[in-house]
Amino acid sequence: MKLRAIELHNVRQFTSPVRIDGIGDGLNVLSEPNEAGKSTLFDALQALFFKPHGSADKETKALRPHAGGAPEIRVDLEIPEGTFTVAKRWLQKPSATVHQDGRLIAQADAAEAWIARALGQDAGGPSGLIWVRQGLTALTDGSKKEKDAALEARRDLLSSLSEEVEAMTGGRRMDAALRRCREELGLYATGTGRPRTGGPWKAAQDRVEALTLERDRLSGLTQDLHGALAARNRARRTLAELTATDAVENRRSRLEAARAAHQAATRHAEEAEALARKTDMARLTASNAQARLDGLRKALAELTEAKTLGAETEAAAAQARATHAEASEVHAQAQTTLQGAAEALDRAETDRRRAEHAQAARDSADRRRDLETRLAEADRARTEMERAKAAIQGPDAKVLQRIEARAADLTATEAARDARATQVVMRYADGATAQVRLEGRALEEGSSLPLTRAAQLEIDGIGRLEIRPPEIGGSDPVEAARAALRAALAEIGAERLDDARSMAAARSRAEQAHGEARAVLTSLAPEGLDALRQQLAALPKAEEAGDAPDLAIAIAAHEAAREAEKSARASLASAAERLSQALSEKTRTETLLAQVSDRLARARAALEGTESDEAALAAQAETARQQLHLAEAAHAEKLQSAPDLAGAEAALARAQSVEDQARQEIETLRPELARLEERIARAAGDAVEERLAETEEMLAGAEADLARISHEVAALTRLEQALTAARTEARERYFEPVAKELRPLLNLLWQDAELTWAEDSLLPDGLVRHGQAEPLDILSGGTQEQVALLVRLAFARMLQAAGRAAPVILDDALVFTDDDRIERMFNALHRQAADLQILVLTCRQRAFRDLGGRSLRVLPLDATA
Repeated sequence: MKLRAIELHNVRQFTSPVRIDGIGDGLNVLSEPNEAGKSTLFDALQALFFKPHGSADKETKALRPHAGGAPEIRVDLEIPEGTFTVAKRWLQKPSATVHQDGRLIAQADAAEAWIARALGQDAGGPSGLIWVRQGLTALTDGSKKEKDAALEARRDLLSSLSEEVEAMTGGRRMDAALRRCREELGLYATGTGRPRTGGPWKAAQDRVEALTLERDRLSGLTQDLHGALAARNRARRTLAELTATDAVENRRSRLEAARAAHQAATRHAEEAEALARKTDMARLTASNAQARLDGLRKALAELTEAKTLGAETEAAAAQARATHAEASEVHAQAQTTLQGAAEALDRAETDRRRAEHAQAARDSADRRRDLETRLAEADRARTEMERAKAAIQGPDAKVLQRIEARAADLTATEAARDARATQVVMRYADGATAQVRLEGRALEEGSSLPLTRAAQLEIDGIGRLEIRPPEIGGSDPVEAARAALRAALAEIGAERLDDARSMAAARSRAEQAHGEARAVLTSLAPEGLDALRQQLAALPKAEEAGDAPDLAIAIAAHEAAREAEKSARASLASAAERLSQALSEKTRTETLLAQVSDRLARARAALEGTESDEAALAAQAETARQQLHLAEAAHAEKLQSAPDLAGAEAALARAQSVEDQARQEIETLRPELARLEERIARAAGDAVEERLAETEEMLAGAEADLARISHEVAALTRLEQALTAARTEARERYFEPVAKELRPLLNLLWQDAELTWAEDSLLPDGLVRHGQAEPLDILSGGTQEQVALLVRLAFARMLQAAGRAAPVILDDALVFTDDDRIERMFNALHRQAADLQILVLTCRQRAFRDLGGRSLRVLPLDATA
């Protein structure tokens, strides 16, 4: 089945009839902006093929325009039996018809049955497989009804093309075996392979686990009993050793000796500490005496140096002040000289500009006259252009052509009418004087008179002859043509065709005059009249020259004044530089003088707070040094005979620790022995070792039962895997036809790519690229829509192979695809369009400009006639 033309009337925005003609084989593209009616066209085709003409559901009512009316759709389609026109009308006077070559061959329910047969009795075929509604680019998009219809269509198509329908399920015996295997396995394990609660496998595991825990507990009790016996023996032996009389006396004597040695070492350390403090005091006294002596000597030297530096700095500052005063006077003289030179230069520049202006005025007289002439001519050209523009009225050539076409239609219609009308030819007898008249005018000899309406012929001397041509039903085409001509003439305010031609000729002459005037204006003032006026205003006038000086004399005077000003400016710059240097030197010396004065004041202030007798300070420092030497000698002698205090402290700590540890261990061992005696007595009465042997025997039996059940579970699991693999292999053969169609299309995007298929939905669920499988739902939106479109193209080829060819209709099916991929998708569309009819509806006019194919347009019905 192939579409050839589509006609819509009263379908949403198409309240006036529109038609799409010229739909050919292969690729057809309808590229229009948003709200141009592409989705309306798609929904209309859906309704024509899948909505009964008596339907009044929500989807059918959605086709009605806002202004009301009954939606009507007409499609010319081609099937192997020929070309047919299918039409449907809904809601008001609903109808369904099928015509061939203008002959009605089916209507109402018979027409619905004919449409179903044309679709191959498929309630969801093209719609579910290869017709893509706007916004439903993925294979799993749509309502539940649309999804179910698409699933049924896929199942029907794959089953009709494959001989592996029974193998697809692995055979009924395989299904039964797999079901029985899963039932048996379900007694032991859950669907995830874990032991089922309450089942034999879980019970065996729980029994082994419980016996293992009991075995471990009894084994621990046995080990505790043996450990308690060994610990009791060790505790008795250690307590006897610690409480022996010799051991107690030995610990006491060592502790007493360590205490006496520690007390002696502590007294000696205290005496050495007192001597150390005395030595530190002597050292501090000697250091202070030496510091006072050094401070006096340093202050005296600083005062002498500050006095010498102050005298030198004062002389340098006086010289810098004198130099600065001299430089200031020179700088003031240079400024005065420069001011006079600048005033002379200004006067010279003024005289030169006046002289140059006077010379320019004399030189531009001819230019001024030329510009004034051009400006006057341009003004006249602009006035002529405006007058001609105002005269541009009446019909243009296109309107006149349309009026002449209406006149030609009227002439042709009248000629056709006269050719079909009754003809009256009068033949007078020789010598006859009587005449036959029509409406008072005599009929000429031998002339043919067409009668298009009833008429009365007046025959002299006889009477009247009434002629009544047969009535022709319907509208009069001549009157219609005449009315169309009158309407066209009325639009331009003309009564006759000659008037319209005269008005058009006048418009043409005015347009020609306007063009000529505009050309003249452009040649005279290419940049406009304002630019000419600005050029004229910029030219100096001769009367402005006045009593200007001679130009050569003014130029020479200006150059001399500029040189004088330049020399004065250089002298001022030199004087300014000298003044700056003198000011810097003056500032430096005065700052240095202030610093030296401050230093001298600090030196005098330092001497005022110190003792000024250098000899007395030197004697005090020597006495303090001698006392320091004596104190250091006494402290060193005391340190040489000092016992080892740290060793005495360590020996005392060790002896005390041994005594404390022995006492603590004795206090710990006595209650520990009592606790061990109690534990041993209790364990001996429970027969722990006999119970451990019985538990180990029961555990061995439980482990054997668990191993048997685990082996059975593993065998059932392996059997289920084998049966599932066999069924999967059969399903792969089931999907082979569509996979074969898809391989060359997928290779346009990805080399050696394949799709994996879901058994429940009969749709791809994964994409395998470079050996890596990727779930389809994690891929990008662009990749998902590309895969969906390629799958639909493959289904279209399979429908054709099944003898149910239908056009592929895509309404904005590529909205997320990038520039590189969309080029390859265009190639895929052209590849399938070699033997399929594809209709692409898109609003992406720029992106789909390079798609190619046959371009379609939605045109008003009268424009396609």
